[in-house]
Amino acid sequence: MRKKIIEKNLKKALLEDGAFAQALFEYELQEHIEEYIQSKRADGDKYFIAITEHTNDVAMLLIDENDKVHVNEEGRVLLMKLWRGEAYKKNLRRLLPDMARELDSGFLYVAGIKEK
Repeated sequence: MRKKIIEKNLKKALLEDGAFAQALFEYELQEHIEEYIQSKRADGDKYFIAITEHTNDVAMLLIDENDKVHVNEEGRVLLMKLWRGEAYKKNLRRLLPDMARELDSGFLYVAGIKEK
């Protein structure tokens, strides 16, 4: 049941231009930024995303090719530019169940994105 609620919250934030929670970013994601940058470099990823959800709030970060961190709405806007047009919605619809499963299991959702 909780997984469906998480998926609904992710959908609202990522696909329906819903609000993100800055406090949740600061609490769950901010402390891991250096670790994420190192992982991105070690894996040869061009971009890296991390997403969390807690008590109906959602937070995300996207690290770009220059290791600049884009938080919440700024990260969503950049991800929309990277996955142009319908690709953004299509990719997220495909990923949302996996994101919700990871978050429901008590993990953060993290993923590196390779260059095409």
